[in-house]
Parts: sequence; structure tokens; C-alpha cells
Amino acid sequence: MVKTLIVGGGGFIGAHLAQKLAAADESVDILDNFSRAVRDPFLQKIEGMKSVRLIDADMLDPATPSVLDDDYTSIYQFAAIIGVRHVLERPYEVLHKNVLIQARAIELAKRQRALNRFIFASTSEVYAGSLKHMTLQVPTPEDVPIALTSLEHPRTSYMLSKIYGEAMCQQSDLPFTIVRPHNVYGPRMGLAHVLPELIKKAHALPQGGQLEVASVEHRRAFCFIDDGIEILRSLVSNPKAVGGTFNLGNQEQEVSIGEVARIVLEITGRTDLKIVPLPETPGSPARRCPDMTKTTNLTGPLPFVSLKEGVERTYKWYTENVFSDGGVSAI
Repeated sequence: MVKTLIVGGGGFIGAHLAQKLAAADESVDILDNFSRAVRDPFLQKIEGMKSVRLIDADMLDPATPSVLDDDYTSIYQFAAIIGVRHVLERPYEVLHKNVLIQARAIELAKRQRALNRFIFASTSEVYAGSLKHMTLQVPTPEDVPIALTSLEHPRTSYMLSKIYGEAMCQQSDLPFTIVRPHNVYGPRMGLAHVLPELIKKAHALPQGGQLEVASVEHRRAFCFIDDGIEILRSLVSNPKAVGGTFNLGNQEQEVSIGEVARIVLEITGRTDLKIVPLPETPGSPARRCPDMTKTTNLTGPLPFVSLKEGVERTYKWYTENVFSDGGVSAI
């Protein structure tokens, strides 16, 4: 029997994954402490599916791993303290708790009787130190040397917690797969990311207003959530991905932040707004794009949602679920 546990499953990627797995009649347990995720209609609808169980629990509680089932075939470890604001305000907590969550998830995975895969969501931030200290190849392959940014800088805490989490997988004796997501976006991702932030501003500004955009020349490669989920599922179903580290993203859709802002204005119908460039965000890399060669060698070529279509679908969701009726979104 296929049975999946998604740790941090109430969040953005976890909930979309749970929806996809449950639609295929797979048994799915969603575990979350709801410190960031919300039990909105999107998640409630998933919870109502016959093969889904929602578990309100915290991986920071040492008792949690021992009270969960021992017959999971797949465990996705998505739980972590994330977000620039949290990282800058609580760097020690981010470093300490993210590593502790990972340790508890691995402890749980080791209890499983027939585990096929432990999937750890790392981050593209692991390349930040390499970018700072050497000439980093872009698009960036997974095998570039990993360097650290300054340990006293608060932002290092998040990146370092994920590097440590990767190392724990490597030494765990588990059948693991590590993924490094790159700018995955879409409905229900919260509002503290560049795309939903721009969408929210464009939606709310008065006629003829100014859309302020930081780092307009910086470039990112955006991947719509549906595509990210398909990549994940393809990797997990492929035994050759065991023990591997893979970029998760879409290198074909690398654009400047300024171009993203223009697409947002077009999709939202707010071409009356003027884009006003702001200074670069401190610590933000000028370019980030994954080399997807290693991943696509296993998954094969997959159809991708265009950036315009993805922004349109994202805007539609936020308009219907957050902007129009005062609904909640992840923080």
C-alpha cells in the first residue's frame, strides 16, 4: 500500500502535493503545527477527501515521532521556519529549530517498516555563499562547491540550517532524495514573496499610482506550482533518484524582476500604473537560475505552464480567495 506523510503539509508546496496525491486515491497524512499555514477552504477541501488525514502536531515536540504511524512508504520533509523577515528577526531560532525538526523527521523515518523514500526540501539559498566567494556558474548545477556566507550574518542561519539538513540526509542511511526549489510560485503561497507581493500591490493601488519594485534588474527563474509537483512526483517514482540532490525549477523561464512586474500589470489589467524602481534588496543575488539537466535526465521533458498563464492563475486565486472576500493566506 502506498502511504505518504507530508511534514509541513499545510504549507504551500505540501498542500498542493497532498491535493495531487489524494486525487490519485493515495493515502496521505498531512502533519502541521499551523504556526504559518492556515486551515483555509483550500486545505479544508483536501482534508475532506476520503484518503486524507490532517494531523495537528509539532515536530519540535519530542513525543511526536513516536506517536505517528510506522507504515509510511514516503515521507516528505517540508517543515521549517522560512521567510526573510523571520530569518532576520530570529536567526538563532531558525538555525536551531530547523535542524531539530529535521532530526525528528529522520527519527520518524527510521521507524518505518517499508520506507521507499525520504524527501527533504532544501533551498536554492545553499548557493548563496558560492555566489559570494567564487564565480558561480548560472544556470547553476547541483555539484558546484558549497561555500558559506558570513556566520554572523542573520540570513546565513536559514541557508546553513538547510545545508546541515542535507548533510543529515547524506549520513542517515535512509533512501533519501534532496530537492532544491527555485522560485516555485502559485496560488496559496502566502503574501511574503515577490509575485504575490506585486500582485497585491497592483490590485490595491489607486488609478495612475506607482508600483514600487526593488531589484528590477535582478533575474529569477520561476516555476509554477503544478510543474514543481510533477517534478517532485517524477523524482520520487524513479529509483535512480535515491541518494541524489536535484534542482527543482524551470530554467527556461528566467526573467528580470522588472519584467515580472510588467507581466503582473498586464494580467491584473493595471497598465495605468507606473513601475518605479527601488534600490536592490541587500543580500539578494543578481541572478539565480537552476541548471535542470540532472533532474530532467530522470524525469524526462515535462510540459510547463508559461509565466503569463501562471501569473494569471495565481491572480485569479488571490482575487477570489483573499482580495475579494477578506480570506486568509499564509503569513
